[in-house]
Amino acid sequence: MKKLLTAALMLAACIPALPVQAADPIGSGPYAAPVDSICANTSILASITSRFDDRARRYLEQPIAIAQIGEVRPGRVIPRSEMQLVGREYCEARVYTTDGVKRPLWYLIERPWGFAGVGKSVEFCVSGLDPWFVYGADCASLK
Repeated sequence: MKKLLTAALMLAACIPALPVQAADPIGSGPYAAPVDSICANTSILASITSRFDDRARRYLEQPIAIAQIGEVRPGRVIPRSEMQLVGREYCEARVYTTDGVKRPLWYLIERPWGFAGVGKSVEFCVSGLDPWFVYGADCASLK
């Protein structure tokens, strides 16, 4: 019994502590999110808006754009580790499009990314506006 307890304590000491995420959101605007979440980063949201506008014009061939992004919430987080070289943070929000419809937005932020591991990659999907199911039915792979 003593050996089992010693082994359990040694194993627990080897497991790294995971970062604690703040429970209280900051701000009260449409981009409120926990303190250490990158989900509400304005440059990421601006990138999603810009890229959506381009894709809507090229692929959907519809005169539709994102008018506003709101209700930003972080989802699951897969931290970077020795086994997982790229950290992933899944996020959810609501978009208001220029056709007057409120739709779910799902997006994934991966970092480090890019040249020499600097930067980040953002993949996103607006539910109902992925006619080829690139991200699965109802954006399933980004949830």
